[in-house]
Amino acid sequence: MGELAKTLVALSGSDSVHGIIPEALVRYERDPTYTSTKVDGRGQKLHIPEESVFGKTTVVKDMHTRKQMMAQEVLAGGPGSGFITLSGGYGTIEELMETCTWNQLGIHDKGICVLNVNGFYDGILDWIDRSAKEGFMKQENRDILVRATTPEEALRALREYKVSPARYKLHWGSE
Repeated sequence: MGELAKTLVALSGSDSVHGIIPEALVRYERDPTYTSTKVDGRGQKLHIPEESVFGKTTVVKDMHTRKQMMAQEVLAGGPGSGFITLSGGYGTIEELMETCTWNQLGIHDKGICVLNVNGFYDGILDWIDRSAKEGFMKQENRDILVRATTPEEALRALREYKVSPARYKLHWGSE
């Protein structure tokens, strides 16, 4: 994600990126020299990557806080807002599946799209198809996760996203 952030900042400026990262990962993902520091309101020294290189970066205490903040930003977005999953590893898959689960449970209604470049996600998409076929999820919920092979298709998929009628009708929070 650090390389992607650097590329976007180089192309579109530091306002085009907002990264949310646990402090423990800053050194490995954004600042190998661990030299960019700021002092927060409580006098604690935080290692915050250079904004001119990585864009706006919010450093948080842990992964749970990171995921919560990322989700809140997407959920606060307007029509067409949603989640796009790029190629990645364990963390990417975990976040993708959690976001799909939240949609299925009715926690959010935003689109979720996997950008399947060069067939990177073919195995996961086959597993989803098989899970629906064998009854481990409702067939309609298979389409909670939409698919695209180009960035343009991914953006169109989010703009045209339709909520599955088979999602659980649960109520979360104090409604």
